[in-house]
Amino acid sequence: MSRMDAASKLSRGQVTRYAIGSLGTGGFSTLPGLVLVYYLTDSLGVTALAAGIIVTAAKIWDVLIDPVIGGISDRAFGRTGTRRGLMVIGALGLPIAFVLTFAVPGGIGDLASALWVLVAFMLAATCFSLFQVPYIALPAELTSDYRERTRLLTWRVVLLTIAILLFGAGGPEIRALFPDDPRLGYLVMAIAAAVVLGVGLYVASTVAPQRPLLPVRPGASIATHYRDGIAVLRKNQPFRALLGTFMLQGLATGLMLAAAQYVARWILHDETAVTQLFVALIAPAVLMAPVWKRIADRIGKERAFRLASAAFLVATVALAVMVWAPGWWIVAPVALAGSAYAGMQTLPMAMLPDLIAHDHTKVGGDNRSGVFSGVWTAGETTGMALGSTVLAIVLASTGYIETTAGVEVIQPNLAVSGIAVSFSILPAALMLLSLVTLSRYRLREHDIIGTST
Repeated sequence: MSRMDAASKLSRGQVTRYAIGSLGTGGFSTLPGLVLVYYLTDSLGVTALAAGIIVTAAKIWDVLIDPVIGGISDRAFGRTGTRRGLMVIGALGLPIAFVLTFAVPGGIGDLASALWVLVAFMLAATCFSLFQVPYIALPAELTSDYRERTRLLTWRVVLLTIAILLFGAGGPEIRALFPDDPRLGYLVMAIAAAVVLGVGLYVASTVAPQRPLLPVRPGASIATHYRDGIAVLRKNQPFRALLGTFMLQGLATGLMLAAAQYVARWILHDETAVTQLFVALIAPAVLMAPVWKRIADRIGKERAFRLASAAFLVATVALAVMVWAPGWWIVAPVALAGSAYAGMQTLPMAMLPDLIAHDHTKVGGDNRSGVFSGVWTAGETTGMALGSTVLAIVLASTGYIETTAGVEVIQPNLAVSGIAVSFSILPAALMLLSLVTLSRYRLREHDIIGTST
């Protein structure tokens, strides 16, 4: 590998500020996925199927706008020399919309409550995309060095896992401070989370480069943005393989995330046990993120990614035993899943900017970082959103009984088994399929370095 030049070397400040963005992206990806369906079914009295439709509809909107935002981001980069403008708008708007999502007025009925959540969450998803799409495009522009990108994304994932713990464990703990008024608990939780979301996103926006690195064509219609997105999918086989893998794994982890609160209440019989589950998941992930970087430096990112995925598969297969023998023993395979999850986040996100740089070198022309990141974000969002959708379908098909705050119900055995399957067998099947798609990713380190030197 050629010696790293000054422009390729990232300062500690750049790495730190970029990583802090994961406090926002990780928090928004985690907390709604963990509590939103549960909030709808067990506090607002919305049916499980309707709750799934609400979450899915908001995410479909997100998927539709991501490629457009990617194209707009590329144009802004060419016109102003930075992607920061959209990121700041998202950083300011997301906290407000997030609080509104959990600020449903009392006494308006389940239908009106469902519509309130749908509109507010769609607004939140829009603001999140305004930040997330250009944020994902930045690594390809911040450095041209193969291993520096791994370093940058490693520390991002360290902060991402901390954010998952902070929001995934801390959010329910804040909610639990108000046992007599769960709806107030959700609102206070949302306000506290919104502060961290806003600060994390705004700090990360300051790392955006202030000058254009590559030419970008001016002006483009919405249809052009979609055509550009379809083009990168059609013409770039490694991108299709990596995105397909990431989507399937996002679906698996999103399904487990959405099911975790139900596992805590109906399998471990302790609503607050979700905190212990998150600690078991995230503590190993924080420790393992730098380890996966070292493994990737030694054997290559794609091989390390395959190893992490296989470890996660083993964990979900072990969790399948909970269908017949539920208990606190599940903490051990959850910890293994957490160790693997660090690699499943660090490595594909570090491979993406390599792929973008390789595409530009081979194809030439306009800077398409925003197009790639827009399609990537749409795919990631689809995977995570469908996790909640699949859970809602499982709950509805197994007879899960929705309720309102303060009203106790007894779930049928089939519904409890469905929750266990959603946390184990279904994610295991998705992980196995993701290893098939990953086998089709054929870019190696020498391919990347050979086109960047």
